[in-house]
Amino acid sequence: MAVEASRSCIKNWGQSVSDITHLVYVSSSEARLPGGDLFLAKGLGLSPETHRVLIYFVGCSGGVAGLRVAKDIAENNPGSRVLLATSETTIIGFKPPSKDRPYDLVGVALFGDGAGAMIIGSDPDPISEKPLFELHTAIQNFLPYTEKIIDGKLTEAGIYFTLSRELPQIIEDNVESFCKKLLGKAGLAHKDYNQMFWAVHPGGPAILNRMEKRLNLSPEKLSPSRRALMDYGNASSNSIVYVLEYMLEESRKVRNMNEGENEWGLILAFGPGVTFEGIVARNLDV
Repeated sequence: MAVEASRSCIKNWGQSVSDITHLVYVSSSEARLPGGDLFLAKGLGLSPETHRVLIYFVGCSGGVAGLRVAKDIAENNPGSRVLLATSETTIIGFKPPSKDRPYDLVGVALFGDGAGAMIIGSDPDPISEKPLFELHTAIQNFLPYTEKIIDGKLTEAGIYFTLSRELPQIIEDNVESFCKKLLGKAGLAHKDYNQMFWAVHPGGPAILNRMEKRLNLSPEKLSPSRRALMDYGNASSNSIVYVLEYMLEESRKVRNMNEGENEWGLILAFGPGVTFEGIVARNLDV
């Protein structure tokens, strides 16, 4: 899946696979040596000199974590082009009912499989490249004493995940302060939340509902996240790719009517830790 998604991404980018200098591969669905990054590089025909970074077992925050790492690589390696690829088969976490593990209908219905890919770089070629976003500022925070809220282990029976029902409340209680910190670091503390775009990992309906209420967001602000959840489920690290695609699609529809809106926004995800990943981004497609 990662190979197919990456090939599609490279085709849309319009440049040669030989121009890729770095690879960041994200997955919480496997554990092996060598890692999926090597098999992906081989499947794409990347140069053996391609610098690879592997991000394993960071769950739903993996896509935004991958963007943060790719941003750091691109900014510190002039001329580099980083392929970020995510791939998840969340069905491997399914277990049949047992005496000590009741059937988790919500989990089975919520999660989905898929893959995604993006190209990240600095100083784009104005003739041959058309960037969609500027990744302006990125931060990561974890909440102490929440390590068991999202729990995953590799066992003899496969990968085992558990999610606490406390998670939506924990996110609601902390998301506003995290957003203020992120916008403050980017020098955008004055921004009205409803004048920005929101690309939020769709962890589940309860998380989106609570965020919308806490931040007093207009319903359309989380529409891309809700569409991604409806179409693909919670596909872990892949979901942010789908959300960004839907966000661009929707912003193009309204850009002529609301000039200046949705130029700046937040890319957010929440994962094990509990970890908050956030990026202030500028939509260059408006």
